[in-house]
Formats: sequence, structure tokens, C-alpha cells
Amino acid sequence: MTDIVDELKWRGLIALSTDEDALRKAFADGPVTFYCGFDPTAPSLHLGNLVQILTMRRIQQAGNRPLGLVGGATGLIGDPKPNSERTLNAPEIVAQWVERLRAQIAPLLDFEGPNAAVMVNNLDWTQGLSAIEFLRDIGKHFRVNKMIAKEAVARRLESQEGISYTEFSYQILQGMDFLQLYRRYGCTLQTGGSDQWGNLTSGTDLIHKVEPDAEVHALGTPLITKADGTKFGKTESGTVWLDPEMTTPYAFYQFWLNADDRDVSKFLRIFSFRSHEEIEDLEKQTEERPQARAAQRALAEELTTLVHGAEQTASVIAASRALFGQGELAELDDRTLSAALSEVPHIRVAGLGPVVDLFAEVGLVASKSAARRTVKEGGAYVNNVKVTAEDAVPAEAELLHGRWLVLRRGKKNLAAVEVVGS
Repeated sequence: MTDIVDELKWRGLIALSTDEDALRKAFADGPVTFYCGFDPTAPSLHLGNLVQILTMRRIQQAGNRPLGLVGGATGLIGDPKPNSERTLNAPEIVAQWVERLRAQIAPLLDFEGPNAAVMVNNLDWTQGLSAIEFLRDIGKHFRVNKMIAKEAVARRLESQEGISYTEFSYQILQGMDFLQLYRRYGCTLQTGGSDQWGNLTSGTDLIHKVEPDAEVHALGTPLITKADGTKFGKTESGTVWLDPEMTTPYAFYQFWLNADDRDVSKFLRIFSFRSHEEIEDLEKQTEERPQARAAQRALAEELTTLVHGAEQTASVIAASRALFGQGELAELDDRTLSAALSEVPHIRVAGLGPVVDLFAEVGLVASKSAARRTVKEGGAYVNNVKVTAEDAVPAEAELLHGRWLVLRRGKKNLAAVEVVGS
């Protein structure tokens, strides 16, 4: 491993730092104990959170100790959204989500060895704290004029919604987290997204006031943008979650496989653990033979394996190949096939009808006459078998797992029919 600061810079992972030279020295003198926080404001983490987890993994692999904080306290509040107040979730719901998020983070860090990761919960040091203690011991170190100048708060103050005292206080809670982790674990670095910079520096400022001799740092990763202007981590069906029940492993794999050629180099550097040489080779392949999508395939396989495991990845790759005629559809298990077909146009029908009707109804062609033309030209397939008769009607025996037909027009246009009975 090269100098970890150089490594993070090469990968485009440093947008802001309190003092880059001082941070570089701290790493050189290391090991550094550092933390990143995740609030349970949803039942799963998403791709934006994955940037932070994998950044933690890189820093740990360079010989440093990570603290993964899941905020059982801050999750009851939520950091200020740009335009509106958050809905406060019930404490029992937040507690459930804490456990779910911890279970998603834990497999991506190493909990053995001299730099073993530790999972922490800020509810441990806040639930027994009285309001008077909080205001006297912590609140007195924060200046309101500085708090309202922080970007997240300033944007809300300018909005019609305004900001509640509850969300306004969030940065104090996060600042207290850093102080507690400094005192309990010797933590001297907090990482997070650059959009959280105000919250990150609230911790360094607080520590400098109450522990004047402390040397602590904050590091902000850049917000990821996409070349086509759409938001990173979103698809037409919504947010890409790490929970396989919320975003199937197949859909997760397809997100990376469908990455724009203009974005894939950036994604490789941020998310992949391949060497510089391997990444540069994939970048070159994208430039010279973009149609092969070598970089996208490598990234999709690596990230799906990292998040969902090798077995699930093998299943989704098999499904991806089989849907396009490069494998046996009948060999796919029901769950994998269903997940894959949920990502393509599909309809539910009570019974089987002529192939041309199904092609038209699902939208693979504009009309039944267009469907007949497709059959005549040899471009219609049902379960990867070419349809040769314009009046063909699929048999029930052809249904995959007793309910699915995979329709394909040409090489790339897919759709599905689910037979649900009368």
C-alpha cells in the first residue's frame, strides 16, 4: 500500500480535509483510530453509504483502526434535510434499524487482528445524559452564529420550512460523538461525505475547545455525480439499497453493469479494490472497446460479491447470461429468475394466449401485426427458443417454475409474462 492519503487522492476520495499535511503525518506515525457514522433513518443503507464503508475499509487495510458508529441517538433526530423536516421514527423502529445497519456494515470491515474494527452506538453515551448536563457540558461550547452559518442549516433557514430546534441541535450531537470516541477509544479522525462537512467540523471544533492539546482531523469524500445528470445511486425504480429484500442482488448487479462509459472509470477508482494497474487496464479497454463493457462487468461482479456474496453473484451472472440466450433459463432458481424478470417489462395474465398477442401486450412490439412480422423475420423468442409459427401458443409445460415466460425480440429486447391463473 502506498501512503493512504495518496491512495485516497488517486481514487478521487478526498474533497475536503482539515489539514492534509497533518493528516498525512498522523497516518505515517499511526495507527490512527478513526470513525464514520451512519444514522438509522431507513431500514437499509444505500450506495451513498457504501462509499463511506469502503473508504473505511481502505483506511483499515492501510493499518488503521475503524469505529463503525450506527447512531441509535442521532437516528432518533436525523440530520437536517435540504428542504424539509424529517419524520421522527418511533424509538423501537430506530432500534431495529440500528441492528440491520450494523449487520450490513460488519461484513465489510475486519474485526480481527491488531486493528480490529469496533461497532459503537451513540445511544450508549446520550441516553443517560440529562438536558441540563448536555447544555452545560456540551452546548456551552457551540456558538449559534457559527451554527447557523453551516450549509445544511443555512439552506433550511432560507427555506419556507425553516428548521426546528431538534434538527438544529443535530450538529451538537455529532460533535459530542467525536469527543466521546476521542476519550473512549483515542479516535482522532472522522470521515464522511463532504455534504456533512459542517457536522464533521463540529466535532473537531468541540474537541479543540475541551481538549486543547488534542490533534484531530476530519476528511470529507466528494459527492458522486453522473455524467448524464441523474442522481448517483438511483434507478427508474428508486434508490439502490444494500438490503437484498429492498434491492435484489440482480438489480444491484445490473446497476453497475449499466454504468455509463463516462462514469465507469470514476466508479472503479471509488469502489473497486483492484490495483492501479488493473483499473488503468480496464479504463483502457473501455476507451478502445466500449462495446465489450469489460470495466462494467468487472465492477458489477466485484461489488455484488462484496455486498451479497459469491454465491448470489454467480446466480445473478447466470441469470443475466441466460436471459439473453447465453445460458439455460431452466437452471435458474425461482427467486433469482423472479428478481431478474422484475427488472424488465412484464405483465400478469390469467392464461396463455398466442405469442403475437403476448408480444404486443407486454410492449415488445407496437401491435400484433408487428409481432407477426417479428416472428416471420426470425426475431421472436420464448424462453430462448425461436418462434417459427405466427399462430404459436405456448404450452403450460413451457412455464418456468410453473408461471414465467421470458419473451425476447432480437438480441437485447426482453420482457416477461407471469401466468397467475384465473
